[in-house]
Amino acid sequence: MHKNLVVIPAIAAFAGLAAYQTRSTEDRSWSVYKADAASTSYSGLDQINASNVSQLQPAWTHEYRDMKEGSRGGSSECNPIIVDGVMYTTSAKHWAYAIDAQTGRELWQFDPFDGAEGGGVSRGVTYWEGTTPSGEPDRRILFTGGDNLFALDAKTGKPIPTFGKNGRVSMNVGLRDDPETISVIPTSPGIVFKDLLIMGAEVSELYGAQPGYIRAYNCKTGKLEWTFHTIPLPGEPGYETWPKDAYKYAGGVNDWAGMSIDLKRGIVFLATGSPSYDFYGADRKGDNLYGNSVVALDAATGKYIWHYQLVHHDLWDYDLPAPPNLVTVNRDGKQIDAVAQVTKHGFVFVFNRETGEPLFPIEERKVPASNIPGEYASPTQPFPLKPKPFARQWMTEADLTHYTDAGHDSIVKKFRSMRYEGLFTPPDLKGTLMLPGTRGGAEWGGAAYDPASTVLFVKSNDSPEIQSMKKVDLEQEAKDQTVYDQGKTLYMTYCVACHGKDKNGDEPNYPSLIGLRNRMTREAALDKIKKGGGKMPAFASAIKGKEKGMIAFLFDRPQNSAKVTKQETGQTQKGADKYLNLTAYGHFRDPQGNPALRPPWGTLHAINLSTGEYEWQVTLGNDEKRQPEGAPETGQEGSAGPIVTAGGLIFISGTQDRQLRAFDKKTGKLLWQTQLPGIANATACTYMSGGKQYVALSVGGTKENPSGSVMAFRLP
Repeated sequence: MHKNLVVIPAIAAFAGLAAYQTRSTEDRSWSVYKADAASTSYSGLDQINASNVSQLQPAWTHEYRDMKEGSRGGSSECNPIIVDGVMYTTSAKHWAYAIDAQTGRELWQFDPFDGAEGGGVSRGVTYWEGTTPSGEPDRRILFTGGDNLFALDAKTGKPIPTFGKNGRVSMNVGLRDDPETISVIPTSPGIVFKDLLIMGAEVSELYGAQPGYIRAYNCKTGKLEWTFHTIPLPGEPGYETWPKDAYKYAGGVNDWAGMSIDLKRGIVFLATGSPSYDFYGADRKGDNLYGNSVVALDAATGKYIWHYQLVHHDLWDYDLPAPPNLVTVNRDGKQIDAVAQVTKHGFVFVFNRETGEPLFPIEERKVPASNIPGEYASPTQPFPLKPKPFARQWMTEADLTHYTDAGHDSIVKKFRSMRYEGLFTPPDLKGTLMLPGTRGGAEWGGAAYDPASTVLFVKSNDSPEIQSMKKVDLEQEAKDQTVYDQGKTLYMTYCVACHGKDKNGDEPNYPSLIGLRNRMTREAALDKIKKGGGKMPAFASAIKGKEKGMIAFLFDRPQNSAKVTKQETGQTQKGADKYLNLTAYGHFRDPQGNPALRPPWGTLHAINLSTGEYEWQVTLGNDEKRQPEGAPETGQEGSAGPIVTAGGLIFISGTQDRQLRAFDKKTGKLLWQTQLPGIANATACTYMSGGKQYVALSVGGTKENPSGSVMAFRLP
């Protein structure tokens, strides 16, 4: 028996398999990540509807138990899928689970790390079915654990021995550099077209990142069938938008948030991220195709069909954060199949699905130039005229909060000191204000589309950030250093943007590193740094030869005053000047930690894609501590997306107040909400099992159960 597989006791296992075998006619309305291949997050179920949703009650809870007691609570981002009465899901530790969708009883679990430390962001799994050579049904769960792609028998959870090497394929193979020196860790599940699994990947956003090639694997054998170069090679379309040799060193331009497929036309649609480095691009002058683009490819071959770039030469980390929604809109009495893309900077772009032609006008508008030496910001950026932005893109001193006189004076002073000229103000040495910010606008939960009304529902964040750029000379800083100081230099180069100068982090997205020695061994910490996980990329190549210094600094050992030897200097970056953002992903707050921007900080929007007009907008979430008496709810940040049903409902979670809410899709009226045990930073799902409709979602870990859980609700 494979040591990864945990077998449930015989009676329970037999009952689970029997249920699997007898439910072949069960509903499959949520058998794909975000509901379907079109990524609509829509369900045609209506047993739970606007008239009875107030009666929803807990049906079952399945608690994961794959994290050690005392561990930091894992984040939940998985969108479970349900096939023939069985729910397939992943935990924060990247383990795969099969659960009876009616009772919550566990059928099997699979540890992709063979007992070693794992984890990171996992948004779900992919289901594929075919037949064996003998004509028997062949049903598989395809998912990634770390930098490996696994194929499991959907019934038993055992690896498929004929897939790759004993059920796994390394995602490091087939990119640009030596697979032994890189680690590519996908966060979102792939998507199936016939016998192909099409995959994106999570890569580093720093200097030296891998390119985010799109790859298609054979679902039966694991063989790599085709590759689309998101950073074009010589002779490929888009090559001219980069420096001559950029394909040899540039990275990023990856689809990390997922994709959608028009199964009838055989077209897969990508939503790509920014090129690396995120905030300085002197070594990648040009528009940088296919960064920040909606790209349409032939799903069978990977051949280019069309693209539209939504941010030129990105300097703001404005990755396209969610899969494109495949929609059908009404225009002049005709129905047009289209693709809609939501963005971090608060826009919805809508294109003809076959041609890429915009369905609403898009203007190229002049934007500010960069002041940083060597940088050349794009002189224009695309602005759709409809729909209007769903997130705030401009702020003034009047928009600053006033919790205390001292706090207000502090943020006014900071606001006046920074460069700020609106949406596309480039990073600057004096500091730049960003709004909506890298966590603003839409996030990875994306949008939900209602085909009956052609309305798109999207959650937005208004989360201003401060960018603070600094020129670094890594070779000079490496000279005459102690081992501890070398580690500090590495930290200030690669880690400070997320974890802060004081190592205090920015919970819940970026954990504090203070007291790390009490939570992890040196070996475990070093392994995590090298391999990455969750939002953190792999740093194996960046710290090569400097491991002692990195650990000395993280484990607070300044007494290690030994000088760095020549061998420990490691590789340094040569060539063009390097600039680093020291405060990226950091909120703009007053000294007491209060948001600097007046609420609302989170809003749910309903946008009619046929007209480009808004149907309604409502505040989502509430921070009671920061809500003045008698004032409206504040709204809260959140990454989870909405789902919409034929029962007239929208379900959404993800806010820090730990609520799952249901809204009337026609009016935006709140109809039901319930308190969850942890933050459900995940998109919900809904399905039928045993004649009952369920709404289920992943819930993050707590102090009592750091592994988290899956919760399901139904009517009495």
